[in-house]
Amino acid sequence: MFLPHLEGLVLGTVIAPIIAFLINLTIMPKFIIFLKLKGKVVNDNHKPNKPKVPRPGGPILLLSILIGELILFFVTENIEIIGILLTTSIAFIIGIIDDFKIMPGWFKPGALIFASLPLIFFHVYDNELNVIFGSVYIPILYIPLILVSIPLAGNTINSIDVFNGVATGFLIISMFPVIISTFLFGDLEILILELPFLAGLLGFYLFHRYPSKIFPGDSGTLVMGAMYGALAIASKSEIIAIIALLPAIMNSFLFLSSVKKIVEHREVKSRPTILNDDFTLQASKDKNAPITLVRLILLDGKLSEREIVTKIYKLAAFSTSLAIITILIQFIINMK
Repeated sequence: MFLPHLEGLVLGTVIAPIIAFLINLTIMPKFIIFLKLKGKVVNDNHKPNKPKVPRPGGPILLLSILIGELILFFVTENIEIIGILLTTSIAFIIGIIDDFKIMPGWFKPGALIFASLPLIFFHVYDNELNVIFGSVYIPILYIPLILVSIPLAGNTINSIDVFNGVATGFLIISMFPVIISTFLFGDLEILILELPFLAGLLGFYLFHRYPSKIFPGDSGTLVMGAMYGALAIASKSEIIAIIALLPAIMNSFLFLSSVKKIVEHREVKSRPTILNDDFTLQASKDKNAPITLVRLILLDGKLSEREIVTKIYKLAAFSTSLAIITILIQFIINMK
């Protein structure tokens, strides 16, 4: 390397997130035009005249993350980065297949098990699970937990992607306790890996926020979820990551428990919400409609899309606060 390790590490820590952010900022507008020219657009059904929105934005999001993380790989030579990027890339491939070809409901959760394998092959994990009062050594159980974690994280973010900006904004909020936990209990090299991911999300959010200029598609949401899950495992912040994601996890659990099988949302005939003529939404009274987080939010009365998005962000902020409180309790216990 041309620079001493510490200087290179500091430089990479600064440059990698900036590059990840700027890739979204500069390339995404051109990619939006490209998708429109190719006719890769879908209706934004919750707005007047159902405007056409390009989809998927996953390729540019992945590109921004890959380049940002590879910069850090050349600085740190940490092989765990390759494992994390392979997991994220496999998740992207699974998502892009689902973006362009209608696949059965089992496809994404089943295929994401294979996305978990690089984390095991490159040993991007510790056999200890951090809990509030210490750590639990579970060498036999940890590998099955990894095989479950990536499908869970990927499909959780995928299922919360129901309104403009929700998936990206929710995950940005949820990343902060993971970063704090990594800073206090994890590895410095893992901490700096989280920064390009967060910067990539922030750059993508500028285009995905309400009103969306582009949708992430399954490729985008699976990239987000898989990377989040992989970083949580690498940083030994699994419990913290779960607490931060609780509203989104609850959304997935409610949907699965009400439909009683793994299906795509588009396969569900009875919709959980009703779109009114004034483009507000209200909870469906159909007993056969699946229960979702949005349906529960709407039990108090009809709301606009923007109001629903705000409420979901507030729930994300609340669960993130719980995760941070958990971190502080763990830190105080460790200090004794």
